Formats: sequence, structure tokens, C-alpha cells
Amino acid sequence: MKKKTIKKGYYSLMLGSILVGILATLLGYSLKKITAFSEEFLIGELRHVPLLYIVAPVIGIGLIYLFRKYLFRGRKNKGIKEIFQTLKYRKDELPFYKVPSHYINGFFTVVFGGSTGIEVSTVVATAALGASIYRKDSVANIYKTELVSAGVAAGITVLFGSPIAGFLFAVEVISRKLTKTMILSCAIAAFLAWIFVFFFDSKPLFDLSVTHYKVEAIPFMIVLSLLAGMVAVYFTKSVIFIKERFSGMNKLLRVLSSALLLGVAIFFLPALYGDSYHALVPLITTFSKNFSMGSIGFLFLLVLLKPLAASITLGAGGDGGVFAPSIVTGAFLGIMLALFCNYFFGTHLIVLNFALIGAAAMLSAAIHAPLTSLFLTCTIVAQGFILFLPVLLGVFVAKQVAVYLCEYNVYTYRRKKPPISFR
Repeated sequence: MKKKTIKKGYYSLMLGSILVGILATLLGYSLKKITAFSEEFLIGELRHVPLLYIVAPVIGIGLIYLFRKYLFRGRKNKGIKEIFQTLKYRKDELPFYKVPSHYINGFFTVVFGGSTGIEVSTVVATAALGASIYRKDSVANIYKTELVSAGVAAGITVLFGSPIAGFLFAVEVISRKLTKTMILSCAIAAFLAWIFVFFFDSKPLFDLSVTHYKVEAIPFMIVLSLLAGMVAVYFTKSVIFIKERFSGMNKLLRVLSSALLLGVAIFFLPALYGDSYHALVPLITTFSKNFSMGSIGFLFLLVLLKPLAASITLGAGGDGGVFAPSIVTGAFLGIMLALFCNYFFGTHLIVLNFALIGAAAMLSAAIHAPLTSLFLTCTIVAQGFILFLPVLLGVFVAKQVAVYLCEYNVYTYRRKKPPISFR
């Protein structure tokens, strides 16, 4: 009798994972394509009237404010934290309205210039799909985490075209455990998403190709990884600081003032617009051939301001997280370091290689997921696995730097904190 019950539970989990994988794939793919097309179209139109860069974030974040207030009745989106909460406390659920809420808000955030990406919106929406299937199909209570993670695995797979990255993100970041049922559910969902990607969207995220790397460049790659870990901590601190400053403001005033501030930043640096993926290929292509002190200064500004722009977007109520901004900022940092070394030390570092290692290292440091960052980054360009070993080194170095700095900050805070008075 017990074996029959276990067997029935496995069948239910497999069917649920298949359903979640299919639905999450369609959701992630549609959001990816609609957002990319709309963002590209709007950027092309705004270039004719650059002053409209200032207005676009006001429209996008303003619409999100109205949707949240009237369509979703004032209920907030808290990002990936919502998933952790529902998995930690069995009574907490991810209601189905999170699917349209994150889908719509993620779309409007990025398309109208909010300096983040659709990755976290997709992750939470697909997780909510998994939670809804779990409730609807009455799958055993112990499989809630499996179906939520399955949705996330399919979502990440379809966004980046890497089933290994999708599987690892679900295990490494979301569930944080590796069991037979977890492997089964996430593998099914990621595989289904990969089959869809293979037939309908097999091109890498960026139209670039790795050719080789030089062993003598590895010390510079380690320096880049150290810097990426530091910048990731700067990014995290920026998000916390700005959210705290915005929390006490009137909601409407916060939306308008932060959106205008973001718009001004985009007006002067259009590369900050949206997820900034559109800026990477031109920058890498251009600076691989021509570079100067001016280009190094320009990239330094992007490294400094992209985390701030993303923090302002999130603090204003935009939907998203640190995923895309970390990838882009890390790539900017890698390009900048390669140009700096080539300019001052006469090295011949390959700009594309450093952009990819910087992206992987900073993502790893930001989300503390080195394996996900490794496989994801090696997939976003053609022949990216040529850089497997240097990227592997970079993601672990950057993560350790970020962990050390965070622990050091906590230790310093506790040392400086005044003793409790019992008077």
C-alpha cells in the first residue's frame, strides 16, 4: 500500500512538472519576445527625439503605479523574496495573480526604460504558476517546492537557452536542496523548455562568438573577478540604501521624482535604458577596435551608474531585480578593465572575453550562484564554453569576495552598535 502511494505521488509529480514546464516555457518565451521587440522599437523611436528619454520612465513607472493601485488592489510585488517566503512557510502561498502582476509590471518596467530586466519578473511569475498547479492538482504537500522550482527552471531555460543554467538556478538559488524528486521535477521542466528553445529560439542572447583566450591573461581575469565581487556588494548596498530612503516618501511623489531622475540619467547615458542588453554588442564591437581614455571614462560611468539606475527603478516600484543589471554591469566592468590594461600596459586582452568573465563574476557575486552564472554566461554567446575554465575561476573568486565583504560589514556593524541599555 505504501509503495502504491509513493508511486502515485511520483506520477502526480511528473505530470505536474510537465504541465508546469509547458506553461512556464510559453509564459517566459512570450514575455521575452514581446519585451525585446517593444524595447527595440521604442528605443529606435526615442532616438529621433532624445528628450523623450526623460518622459519614458515616468510613463512606465506611472502605469505600474496605477495597475498596482487599481488592477491589483494595492498588493505589492516583493520579487524573489516572495518565493523564499512561500517555500519557508507552508501556509504562505504564491497566489495566481502574481503571474499577470509580474508579467505586466516587468514588461512596462523594461520597455519604458526602467533600468532592470525581466528575469526576476519571469522567475516569480513561473514560480507562481508552479504553486498554482500544485494547489489545483492536489499534488502531495511535500512536492510544493518541486513544482515551484520546476517553473523557475523552465523560465530561466527559455530566457537564456541553457537547460543546465535553468536547472542549477532552481536548485542553487530557489530550493537550495538536491533530492530525487527535485532532480526529477526540475529536469523535466528544463528539458521541455530546452526542446522548445531548440526548435523556436536557438540563437544565443548576443550575436558574438568567442574564439580563444590567452593563459597569460588569467592574472588580469582574477583582478577582474575581485573587482566584480566588490561592485556586486556596492550594487546590493545601493538597492538597500535607496529603498530605505524611498520608503518614507509619499508614493506618488516617490514615483514621479525617481522616474524623472532615472529619465535624466538615461537622457545623458542611453546605454542605461531598460535591461541595457542592447548596448553591449555595439560597445564590445566598437571598443575591440578603437579605445581611448575617453572610452574608459565612459565605461567607468556606466559601471558606477547602472547599479544606481537599477536601484532607483526598484525603489520607485518598478518590477525586476539584480539579475540583468549584474550581467550588464559586470560586462561593462570587464570591457573597462581590458581597455585600461591595453591602453596603459600595452597588453592585448580580448575585450569580449573580459566582458563575459565580468558578467559571470558579478552575477555570481550578486546572487551567490557560481554554477548558474558559469553555465548561463557560457551559453549567451556562440562558442562560449571555450572560456569555461577562466569563467569557472572568476565566478568562485567573485562570490568569495562578496561573501567576505558582507560578513565583514556585519561584523563591523555589530562592533560599532551601542550596547543595549536596561535603564
